[in-house]
Amino acid sequence: MKLFKSILFFALFLFITKGTAQDMKEGFGYLEEGKFAKAEVFFNDILKEYPDNKTAKLCYARALGLNGSPKEANTMFANMLNEYPGDFEIQLNYAESLLWNKKYEDAKAYYSDLVAEHPDSFPALLGYANTLSNLKEYPEALEYVNKALEVSPSNGNAMVSRKYIRLGYAYTLSQNKQYEEALHLLNDNLVDFPNDKDTLLNKANVYLIIKEGEKAKQAYFAMATTTADSIKAINGAALAEHTIHKEKKALHWATMAVDKSTTLGDEELIKKSKERYVQALIWNRKYKEAEKAVNELASQYPDDSSVLALWATLGMYRSDFRESISSYQRILEKDTTSFDGNLGIANAYFATGKHDSAYVAVNKTLQIFKEQKDAMSFLSKLNNTYSPTVEEKAGYAFDNGDNKAYFSTTTINFPASLRWSFTGMYKYRETENKVTGNSATSNDYAVGAEYRFHPKASFNAILGTTHVSSYLNNYTQVMAQAFIKAKPFKLQDMELGYKRDIQNFNADLADKEITADNIYLNYNISSNFNLGWFTQYFYTNQSDGNERNLLFTSLYYNFLQRPVLKGGINYQYIAFKERKAEVYFSPLRFNLAEVFIDFLKDEQAIESKGMYYNLNAAAGYQFIEDNDKQGTYRLQGKLGYKFSGRFMANAYALHSNIASATAAGFTYTEIGFRLKWIITSKPAFNKF
Repeated sequence: MKLFKSILFFALFLFITKGTAQDMKEGFGYLEEGKFAKAEVFFNDILKEYPDNKTAKLCYARALGLNGSPKEANTMFANMLNEYPGDFEIQLNYAESLLWNKKYEDAKAYYSDLVAEHPDSFPALLGYANTLSNLKEYPEALEYVNKALEVSPSNGNAMVSRKYIRLGYAYTLSQNKQYEEALHLLNDNLVDFPNDKDTLLNKANVYLIIKEGEKAKQAYFAMATTTADSIKAINGAALAEHTIHKEKKALHWATMAVDKSTTLGDEELIKKSKERYVQALIWNRKYKEAEKAVNELASQYPDDSSVLALWATLGMYRSDFRESISSYQRILEKDTTSFDGNLGIANAYFATGKHDSAYVAVNKTLQIFKEQKDAMSFLSKLNNTYSPTVEEKAGYAFDNGDNKAYFSTTTINFPASLRWSFTGMYKYRETENKVTGNSATSNDYAVGAEYRFHPKASFNAILGTTHVSSYLNNYTQVMAQAFIKAKPFKLQDMELGYKRDIQNFNADLADKEITADNIYLNYNISSNFNLGWFTQYFYTNQSDGNERNLLFTSLYYNFLQRPVLKGGINYQYIAFKERKAEVYFSPLRFNLAEVFIDFLKDEQAIESKGMYYNLNAAAGYQFIEDNDKQGTYRLQGKLGYKFSGRFMANAYALHSNIASATAAGFTYTEIGFRLKWIITSKPAFNKF
């Protein structure tokens, strides 16, 4: 925060006689005009002729201090205090010299005594206020600058000091998430200094933090009193649109800023505008255009940190995380305190699975930028990834075959390190057929472990038992699952595994004690042009001698990013070795084709006190062996609320008429709720 470092000539002339003032008028002029080098030479010459002249000594010391020799000035004032004990004018200069030397605690103590002895002294009150401001003790600083203004109403120096004290105080309040209080202070500044650019810029920044883009734009445009300022405002408007996810509007403003800055011919504004234009292209996922624009900037400004930051941002959006890390490292080589470099590389490390490096980088960011909101949010996200969690899901299901079921699942996850995580799980399911009166109850207990053996790969193993009590049978079976999750290539995710489970969809199936050994593969391919392809394959060997092959594939396109809107085509193929229709749905051939649309606001993408949701609808046809095609539909919905960064809850429902494990030509409905609680704010093993 900019503050006036000195109170020039606060009462300098009060003790100077008219004759002396005439002799030194030229030197006083140099001090007033800020020509401190000339003032130093002038008063040094005076002292050669009049070594005991108090006024010349005082002015020479001030010239020294303001001309880059604050230590020498402080020594001179200290010597003068010994020579003229109790001289208030020298005391004031000595106190100010402590500020020049950044000895703020010493200055605070000294000014405190001066203010106590001279409570109506304007320079003492103002000097004390500026000292407190340097110590970031803003409430007290504001109190004393107001006292100074009571002594000297509308004093220009005091008004400016109060402006910067308010700016510093508002910044601190915004860092502590006290946004309304910060805005109140900034509005007070605008009463004193209408349309003040510093204040409007700070006000816009607060609105950006709280994602009130329209108000941020108003603040930016209020400062547009010149052509240059209007270009800065337009660039600000582009950023404001981005904060509220209006990326097309952001690109519109950024394009306008480039055109206007080029017409004006201001080199710095042209550079800043082109940088914002590249950002807007990235936000709109126009990656080829963005790459071309960055290359042009890089050729003009080689190894420039802001251009390197654009390369890094482009890499993050395109999932070229190595490129991003390399760019951020080059930024940090140039400036180890760079905010973009430190927090940017933390995000890049997290994206590549190098979470230990991400912790180091974000903690370094917070050491430099205390309580910075984006860094705190990132640290919270990282901590939530490795903090113990408990999740509860419960629901009720029924179908048109008169089956109904009640179920619940409790899962506890305990990360023990960045590599190891352990899971405990309990499932309860009760099924009943209202017509036959048959019922069954199952209780599943399982423990599991996950080992991240590579930043992009992990191995999971789950072992447990299921205890089933049905109308004719009671038994216990071993359940197991083992799988590897990996990112084999950029924008690709794979899961390969084995799973042993039991058929317990309804009471009749649970009574048969049919276990299934599944080998499966899930593979998803994303792209930078919004197209994606997901494929799943299951081979199942059942204890009743039957076998099943299941293939599901989905080609989808992302129409929107925030919230997510995607649609596409699904295809499913199922083939059983034997048809056992009297027990369960087991066609020799089953084909399903459908179109779907998915509307999603993910719980991970929202902040606290926000709603999240998912609406999914699909329609198509199913073909069962040689039978006529049948129309199908599927509806799913979820609505939840994120009470805090660590606790959320949602209700869900689904309804479908697609053939399942029971039979064709049926409808199935399920409703339920889910609670998730991240138990601690930090990992239990936290060493960072």
